[in-house]
Amino acid sequence: MSLDKATVARIATLARIKVAEADLDKMAGELQTILDWVEQLNALDTNGVEPMTSAVAVVLPQRADKVTDGNYAGKVLANAREPVNAGEGGFFSVPKVVE
Repeated sequence: MSLDKATVARIATLARIKVAEADLDKMAGELQTILDWVEQLNALDTNGVEPMTSAVAVVLPQRADKVTDGNYAGKVLANAREPVNAGEGGFFSVPKVVE
């Protein structure tokens, strides 16, 4: 498949890219090179090849999935106008929103 000026202009319009008339021939050549490369990739036999997410098999370290408060209650309550220290950890006192 060969790309002509009209096809490149249509692609540019669809991609919302402004391409000058003088650059359409150059752009057609570049796009044709990309399409030729994709055709080479399509010619490869990939049956039995596992999909990859990375070139190197890496397992990221994971922390235990447990709920914590972060142990920052003192730092968080330092920003409160009127902290309420009822029970464990304390709370914020917020103004009434709905009347």
